[in-house]
Amino acid sequence: MLTHLCFCAGWSLKSKPRLSKSSPVCLLGQSYQLSFSGKQDRTVMSVSEGSLCRVVTSFRRAFSSLLWMTYRRGFPPLDGSALTSDAGWGCMLRSAQMLLAHGLMLHMMPAGWTWPATHHQTKDDLEVVDALVLDNSLRESRRDSGKHRRRSLGTALDCGSHEEWTHRRIVSWFGDLPSAPFGLHRLVELGRASGKRAGDWYGPAIVAHILQKAVAASEVSDLAVYVAQNCTVYVGDVLNLCGTSHTDLSARCRSGWKSLVLLVPVRLGSDALNPAYTRCVKRLLELRCCMGIIGGKPKHSLFFVGFQDDQLIYLDPHYCQAAVDVQKDNFPLESFHCKTVRKMPFNRMDPSCTVGFYAGSRADFQALCSDVTKALTSSQEKYPIFTFVEGHNVEEMSCTSDSFTHIKSKDKPGRIRKKSCLEEFVLL
Repeated sequence: MLTHLCFCAGWSLKSKPRLSKSSPVCLLGQSYQLSFSGKQDRTVMSVSEGSLCRVVTSFRRAFSSLLWMTYRRGFPPLDGSALTSDAGWGCMLRSAQMLLAHGLMLHMMPAGWTWPATHHQTKDDLEVVDALVLDNSLRESRRDSGKHRRRSLGTALDCGSHEEWTHRRIVSWFGDLPSAPFGLHRLVELGRASGKRAGDWYGPAIVAHILQKAVAASEVSDLAVYVAQNCTVYVGDVLNLCGTSHTDLSARCRSGWKSLVLLVPVRLGSDALNPAYTRCVKRLLELRCCMGIIGGKPKHSLFFVGFQDDQLIYLDPHYCQAAVDVQKDNFPLESFHCKTVRKMPFNRMDPSCTVGFYAGSRADFQALCSDVTKALTSSQEKYPIFTFVEGHNVEEMSCTSDSFTHIKSKDKPGRIRKKSCLEEFVLL
């Protein structure tokens, strides 16, 4: 049965992909083992079954707690146009919203937070465990939670706690109205400096700079966004941006430090992902500091949040929903969270993408530099997809087109040449 229609972007069947029980699942730096070793000893098996159920539940809650931004319809017209929907063209902006939204959740919510409404879901959307595996305690919890089935997920257990208030506040910042600091109207407005208008295709490099401008102009004054230039992260520039210096890099407090969202636009192949970089992408997604990856080709951007074996796990913005009035008290939240896990092979990943990282403190940034460098240098390729360089960028690069550059590229065998910011770099 068709359950939704994506306007201007074709249709898709909302199905239940089955995750493998034999391999761990990685979701933004956290690994989940969705199987147990079946032993003959029934006592041991019961313990394993109970642990498995807890792992499955933990994964479901973590995934469903991610903020999901999709096409919307019925919002106020975008400035300079008559458009009241972004269906068919706004998927990259929606993917960028998801990336930033996750960064804000990391920044403002307690570590390990999950949306309370996901704790009372009774439907196993992931289909990773058979009913026979569920232990008695889980069956009891499912029976007890039946009374919640008729309640909106947007109001379930929304008791007015500080965490839920913050959760709702973050969602409201992405509302589809001109006053929302990270809403579609604001992002389109900021895109004009790059020559973009409502209805245009936005690439992953341009949206990285749009996010940087949006955060800088917002009320989130203790967060800074740094966009790497030419696939190079200049550590000195990051430290200046966040208000610190090399001398106190190892300090463990946030005093005098703006938390960091690091965005790195890269290109990982020509027309498709270079297979040599598959392992590198996996290693990045395994890092706790990784916020995810946005990428895609025209009219098909996705937000990658994990993987299992050779399949990427992602959130898909290509689902057109009615706009939500986030200015209302207790506006419904369910359309901002997704329960259905979607997968696709790595070889279908478009090579144009932006990788996001978060560092809450100076010490976190120091660890980020070390961990990401290790992940990059373990690649089979001779040159990493991006690098960290001490010091500052002596040239102020101004690239307003959505092209990508690398530090080095091959000209002739054995020769290396620089590429300008207006040339598109392809990893061979």
